[in-house]
Amino acid sequence: MKKNLIIRIAGDLQGTLFRQEARQKAEKLGLNGTAQYEEDGNLHIEVEGEPEQLEAYLQWCEQGPEGTRVSQVDVEEGALQGYDRFLEMR
Repeated sequence: MKKNLIIRIAGDLQGTLFRQEARQKAEKLGLNGTAQYEEDGNLHIEVEGEPEQLEAYLQWCEQGPEGTRVSQVDVEEGALQGYDRFLEMR
């Protein structure tokens, strides 16, 4: 059964293409949602999919792409939004 996760990632993320790679990783795992930088520089991701793929995605988020330093990952369950693709928001 599909789930929705809201993920907030803190760390040294700017200039590392984290948002773009988050989209690419989600697409590879068959997940849909959005990724957007917040005013404080943290990355806000809302992602939907099957629990197994979401778990793999969370593990990736804890490491991030090469060149990032993830200091904190907060996760909460949200309501399903019915995303049909993964978008990078500005």
